[in-house]
Amino acid sequence: MTTAWTAADIPDQRGRIAVVTGANSGLGRETATQLARHGAHVVLAVRNTDAGHAVAREIGGDVEVRAVDLASLESVRAFAAGLDALDLLINNAGVVLLGPRRTTADGFEMQLGTNLLGHFALTGRLLGKLAAGRQPRVVNLSSITHRNAHLDFDDLMSEHDFRASPAYGRSKLATTLFGVELDRRLRAAGSPIVSTLAHPGLTRTNLTPRAWEHRPRFGALIARIGLLATQPVEQGALPQLRAATDPTLSGGEFFGPSGLGETRGRVTGARFSRDAKDPAIAERLWAEAEKLTGVSYL
Repeated sequence: MTTAWTAADIPDQRGRIAVVTGANSGLGRETATQLARHGAHVVLAVRNTDAGHAVAREIGGDVEVRAVDLASLESVRAFAAGLDALDLLINNAGVVLLGPRRTTADGFEMQLGTNLLGHFALTGRLLGKLAAGRQPRVVNLSSITHRNAHLDFDDLMSEHDFRASPAYGRSKLATTLFGVELDRRLRAAGSPIVSTLAHPGLTRTNLTPRAWEHRPRFGALIARIGLLATQPVEQGALPQLRAATDPTLSGGEFFGPSGLGETRGRVTGARFSRDAKDPAIAERLWAEAEKLTGVSYL
């Protein structure tokens, strides 16, 4: 029987610079913690720098805090311009909305704008610096919700038909398509950068309470019920940690939990939806993302 992959399997990360978006809580915090424990210089790329500094003090090690708001293309541009070098980019940050439709600073639907377009722009602006890095890699965070989603290119921003949960699933399908297409383009270009993907299954983070911030008591109840169906964040972060650090990966690998429906359990290869592997959908989404963000690459 194959031994379960754990944080103890993370190889020595000394000499590597890692950027983790959304690193002040949940999966991002655990990912940053483990990378720092294994010797990496970790950049906590966060919107709330006060919270980021508090987390940095708790993590210890070689950690710094830098401000970035993935819901603002200008903030993404400024963050990327201020970074001198990096070896690993983990596009971890995510937004879940269960209330009314909201938009980013650039007018994008909040979930698609943050989960996909902010990370698309960030990755594109950092690609040259990544290519000069040591064993460079990009990890994009998917979700099991991507499997039931389908993109509507006639209403990509959900202006005419907004339902929060389906819109979240579409944002995660888009993120998954981005990671797969990035891998294809990197290979075609002969780039040294590796693109991998991961999803955490059902993991206890603060995304659920935040999603129900318009109904806090109900959100607290949902979170309590979720304790029965979810796994701790230390386990949920393992798929993206493996995607980020396993030295045997060549690109395109996708990790998630091994349990029923990939909701919890040991790290294993994850399953893509049919749409997530459709090159025609990926190419069309890529063209839209370049047009919307003004960032072109590969």
